[in-house]
Amino acid sequence: MKKQIKKAVIPAAGLGTRFLPATKAMPKEMLPIVDKPTIQYIVEEAVNSGIEDIIIVTGRSKRAIEDHFDKNYELEVNLRERAKTDLYEIVEGLTNLVEIHYIRQKEALGLGHAIWCARKFIGNEPFAVLLGDMVIDSEIPCLRQMMDIYNQQQSSVIAVEAVDWNEVSKYGVIEGVAIGERLDLIHDLVEKPQNNPPSNLAIIGRYILEPRIFDLLEQIEPGVGGEIQLTDALQMLAREQDLLAYRYEGTLYDVGSKFGFLKATVEFAMKNEELNKDFGLYLNNIQHKYLVNNWKLPVG
Repeated sequence: MKKQIKKAVIPAAGLGTRFLPATKAMPKEMLPIVDKPTIQYIVEEAVNSGIEDIIIVTGRSKRAIEDHFDKNYELEVNLRERAKTDLYEIVEGLTNLVEIHYIRQKEALGLGHAIWCARKFIGNEPFAVLLGDMVIDSEIPCLRQMMDIYNQQQSSVIAVEAVDWNEVSKYGVIEGVAIGERLDLIHDLVEKPQNNPPSNLAIIGRYILEPRIFDLLEQIEPGVGGEIQLTDALQMLAREQDLLAYRYEGTLYDVGSKFGFLKATVEFAMKNEELNKDFGLYLNNIQHKYLVNNWKLPVG
């Protein structure tokens, strides 16, 4: 009997130091891209892929995430009384998206530890992991694409993307051999290689994993900064069973970086029917100001 992916883990316990001081009191996952907090895009990808239960691994000062997906009776009543039906449906719909559960990562011990914290919720089932600072825009949700691969292969799958060779040292990359048009069998994984990277296929924050990963995470010794690294457990998993890399179709926004966040904001705004005309004119005017005033555009 084929195993199905019904549960997903979203790690959301990070401190968000790259966005200080904004994230001193607000979780980075709640920073809005146009009119939705970042984490809502991630949850919607999971829901649109067929996920039925989500566990969000949080930390201190993350209560706003729970509040966002919880009911707000006063707000809903206010919107109904003011006949703001469209806004009421948006707010009310958030509570019915999917079953969302929460668990706290009591110590900041890394991504591997955050995933391990969800082990009792997952049980003995294969599951998905979606990192909260990677937003992917695609016609077919990235996770849905990966689930289709899992349904065919019944093996763990990691989403990867070919990046510029000059950027490889910023990512974890895979070493493997192609076994299909968009599919590679992974032999090894290297975290942020500084010399002689095995490939330019970067790991981008979407995983489908067999529950064996929890046992492997328990065996790992803490690495740099006292953190439990997911990459170390994946290396062990690749030695025991097939671990696949899938080159997904879509556009990735690393919204954990300021530049990636700004790119996502601009491009999602241009896809918004209410904003695209006025915002497009504004962008054209900004470009015109640079030309008229001979402002020097940065190069490279």
